[in-house]
Amino acid sequence: MDRLGILAGTGKLPVECARAAQKLGYEVYAIGLLADSDPQIAQFTKDFQFISVAQLDAVFNYLVRNQIKQVTLIGKVTKELLFNGAVIPDARMIQLIMSLPDRKDDTIMMAFVRELAKAGIQTFDQTKLIRKLMPRRGTITQREPTEIERQDMEFGFRIAKELGRFDIGQTVVVKNRAVMALEAIEGTDACIERGGKLAHGGAVVAKVSKPQQDNRFDVPTVGYRTIENMAKAGATALAIEAGKTLLVEREQMIAFADEKGISIVAM
Repeated sequence: MDRLGILAGTGKLPVECARAAQKLGYEVYAIGLLADSDPQIAQFTKDFQFISVAQLDAVFNYLVRNQIKQVTLIGKVTKELLFNGAVIPDARMIQLIMSLPDRKDDTIMMAFVRELAKAGIQTFDQTKLIRKLMPRRGTITQREPTEIERQDMEFGFRIAKELGRFDIGQTVVVKNRAVMALEAIEGTDACIERGGKLAHGGAVVAKVSKPQQDNRFDVPTVGYRTIENMAKAGATALAIEAGKTLLVEREQMIAFADEKGISIVAM
């Protein structure tokens, strides 16, 4: 039986990945990289441990000890951790970070992938086991967007692609074809909150893949929490990229969006 390691950030996506891997016959070993990584993943694993994302030596020792030759990096781990003191990096992590030319998401993740490769561990495509979570083109809620919302969706989609091209973020908030907020280190939820406050209602959110997207990490994901934050922020519509965005808790998310009158379109 093939073994698969899951390096799990926050959210439900690591749980979905572990469930799918177990169904396909993988023997799953998982590491919760953050204190709030979902412990439900343990139901679908041979072994599950919490090890801080900043303790690079401990992470690698676990993988080597359990003879893991392939891993997937999945779930939310924000770069903010490097700056807010929430985690204490070990010497190996400090050395890795200090060797980087910049602190862009792809720069950090590619360095981590290279470290794994040095240890004989292949990084798995995030979407390989869970492509069914990626929606086809079209409106996936009951309400179609208004013409003004659709114009904002198309505008926001283009802006988000350019933002991703610079490897800054994947989410933008717009209203009447004006940019309210761009995602940076704060993450999608905080971007939505900030953009909603500036829009004073009626904002449209767009989240897309980067033009240079590497499916081994950072594939755009939306779920129930995304819609919950949109509702709190007074946003009325969400544009995502068809075939390139993962939807988690899909039924719950769509039901809540319908309840709040939020339109979701895969473009």
